[in-house]
Parts: sequence; structure tokens; C-alpha cells
Amino acid sequence: MFTVTYHEGIVSMFDTNTIMTTDYIELENRYGAKNYKPLDVVLERGEGIWVWDVDGRRYLDFLSAYSAVNQGHAHPRILQALIDQAQKLPLTSRAFRNDQLPLLAQELCELTGYERMLPMNTGAEAVETALKLARKWGYKVKGVADGQAEIIACTGNFQGRTISIISFSDEPQYRDGFAPFTPGFKTVPFGDADALEAAITPNTVAFSVEPIQGEGGIIMPPAGYLQRVREICTRHNVLLIADEIQTGLGRTGKLLASQHENIRADIVTLGKALSGGFYPVSAVLADNAIMSMFKPGDHGSTFGGNPLGAAVAREALKVLVEEDMIDNAREQGDYLIGRLQRIESTHIKEVRGRGLLIGVELYPEAGGARRFCEALKDEGLLCKETHDHVIRFAPPLIITRQEIDWAIDRIERVLMMD
Repeated sequence: MFTVTYHEGIVSMFDTNTIMTTDYIELENRYGAKNYKPLDVVLERGEGIWVWDVDGRRYLDFLSAYSAVNQGHAHPRILQALIDQAQKLPLTSRAFRNDQLPLLAQELCELTGYERMLPMNTGAEAVETALKLARKWGYKVKGVADGQAEIIACTGNFQGRTISIISFSDEPQYRDGFAPFTPGFKTVPFGDADALEAAITPNTVAFSVEPIQGEGGIIMPPAGYLQRVREICTRHNVLLIADEIQTGLGRTGKLLASQHENIRADIVTLGKALSGGFYPVSAVLADNAIMSMFKPGDHGSTFGGNPLGAAVAREALKVLVEEDMIDNAREQGDYLIGRLQRIESTHIKEVRGRGLLIGVELYPEAGGARRFCEALKDEGLLCKETHDHVIRFAPPLIITRQEIDWAIDRIERVLMMD
């Protein structure tokens, strides 16, 4: 039992064995910052593709923590790696070496084909690291005048919420009240390679792009777009940064989403599923000619590259490959998209996606995607709206065809409602 004393002097007593969903929601609403608007379900455990709330009800997770649990909830192999390392040595800082980071660096580089990696914790940290790396390369290698480096991004992007990252966002809410913004960024329309080329100047050091815009609404670029982008960046001596934090590590049916067009970015950012949802781990990948811009003291993180995170990430990568999750994402994603496209609902404007990253865009007249997500929750399926009119479906990569059929029955029923 614990006691909660409210500011008004009201004292509430909760038995942890009987505390209900409404009690948890009340506590969070009272004491938590209101920077999220989650669905009113309070989860307490998960296994594979399933999660359970505090009232014992089971749900199929069709969001995967925004692709952070590609390997499924509480994967036993990753859990054991976490336990084993936590019992030995969780943290050293980078003041000293540890026996897990070198192995993660080798395994991640060999898996992806890059020469070096730099470990961080969150996706936003990885993006910030890539921006710093690109700017320094621009000054030290390309010869851009000090303080004049430009980085181009796309409209509709979502790469994090730090001051510098929202400086190249075009979403009004992400920017409202947070000025002044970091200079040195400009945006071009996503999917428009001609606009990118027109925006490049002698001061352009990098172009940062999500192969598929996730938070933007599962926006797919035209076929051949990334190939043209790669050619343009190479011709103009501009670094191509691929933000694969949500699209990478199997989500789209390839290890990296950029591999669908057989292109290789100069810098890749990874996160989310890099730890299978157990611990914040992110990484920046590049070849030595670029990563060598960083010297000791230029950049770092107390927790980045810690042995606990590195051990977890190592097992998360092994699980992803050894259990054929990437191929399963491609196979089951094709099936799920096909089933969704056959739903005859007047609310559906478009179904789009790749692998198990899928968006169902609704007509504005449908009344917004939120109400459908709430209805699906009541049906035992958890997903989330993005950009008002898009339902995002992104189940763990271990999902089976039978489980997809179970989900489709509920999705179709909900999307047919008035």
C-alpha cells in the first residue's frame, strides 16, 4: 500500500493489488506534464505481440512503441542479455573501456557495411550527432566557410524534438513557443528530387531524409526518389544522411529501408529497435573518412556506449537476423497491406506503406483517426493516429498471418462504423 498526498490536502490510499485504470490515469494527469495525449489504457506487461493492462485485459500491439519493439515485447533472449549484463557491470562512462562496446561496434558495422559507429542513447541524440558530424565534415573537408554550413531536410519530416531538430520542422505545434531557432537549415518537399537539387548551394554540406516519413503519416516517396537523391548528393559533394531510426532494422522488410532502392547513405542514424525496447540505445554509422572528423572531446555521452546498452543491442541485432524477422516483416507486411486494401469502407482514402510500416489515411469527413483508434482499443487492438487523419499500423515483426487475420476482423469492423 502507498499514500498519495495531493496539493489540496486530500490523501488517497491505494492498495497496489487493487488500484484501477482510472486511478493511474488520475495520478498521471495530476502529476505528469501534459505533453502527450495517450489512449486511456494502462499497460503493465507484455509478451511477444501481446500486452496486458492493469485490469488483466489483453491487447494486440499494433504500434510496437513506434517500432522500438520490432522483436516483440520482453523477448527472452534480449531479456537474458539484460539480466546477465546488469548483474556484472551496467555503466562505466566512456572514461574507461568496457568489454561490450567493441563487440557491438564490430557486429553492427559488419551487419550494415559501414566502417565505424558512434553510440548514443536516443534517436534525437543520434540525429544531433549526425548534424554535428556533417557540419564538421563540411568545414574540414568540403571547405565551407566557418559558420556558413547549410543542411537540407524535407517538409513533413520528424527527426526528434530538440531545439536544433525542430528548427527544420514545418509542423507549427513543434515550433510554437520555442524560438529562436538554430540557423543553417532549410527544407524542400519530400519526394521532389528536382527541388533538392535546386536548393543546393556551395555551402550545402548534407541532406537529411527519412526513407519513409513515419510520423508525417507513412508518406512514401516516388519510386526512384532515393536513387536520384543519392546521385544528386554525390555530384554536388553533399553528404546523404538517412534517418533510419523508425524505418531501419527490419521494419520495412529490409535491414535498412534505403536498401529497397539499393542506395547507400553516407551517414545512417539508428535507434528504437536497436535495443528491442529494453533500453535506450542509438547509433550513428559512417565510414572512416567522415567519422574521423570527431576527435576526443568533440562529442560524447556518459551513457552512450555503456556496457548494459551495448550487450542488449548486440542480442537485439542477433535476434532480428537469426529469427528471420526481417523476411517475416516483408512477407506479413505484403499480406497485411493487401488485406487492408480490400476493406470496403467509405472512410478509407488510401492504404500505403512497406513491410510492417503501414498507414491508413481516412477522408476528413470520417471525423479524424483518433476515434477509430479508441474504438480499436475497445476491440483489443492498440494503434495510434498520426497527423489527424492517418492510422498507423506497425505490429512487432514476429507477427503471424493468423494474428493478422485476427486483427483484420477487428479493423474492418471498426472502419465500417459510421
